[in-house]
Amino acid sequence: MIFRREIGAKGQVVIPKDIRTILGVTGKDEIIFEVKDKEVTIKNKQTPEDFLKEFFKYKNTGNRISLKELKKLEEESYDLH
Repeated sequence: MIFRREIGAKGQVVIPKDIRTILGVTGKDEIIFEVKDKEVTIKNKQTPEDFLKEFFKYKNTGNRISLKELKKLEEESYDLH
């Protein structure tokens, strides 16, 4: 899916309703902007509870999680970069 939007005079961009719905965000929810190689990714902010659910889902399945995957989940959860 690709959307085009114009940047307003104050540097603001409206996130299209379809994207807000996909991300599950409304009103005053927090989102994360990740900038890499001149590209911006918008993510729904992961709560600490979401992080723990993601982390512990591996315990019950017998699957293993690598340290790299764990670090990525932690960074996304706390927005550390």
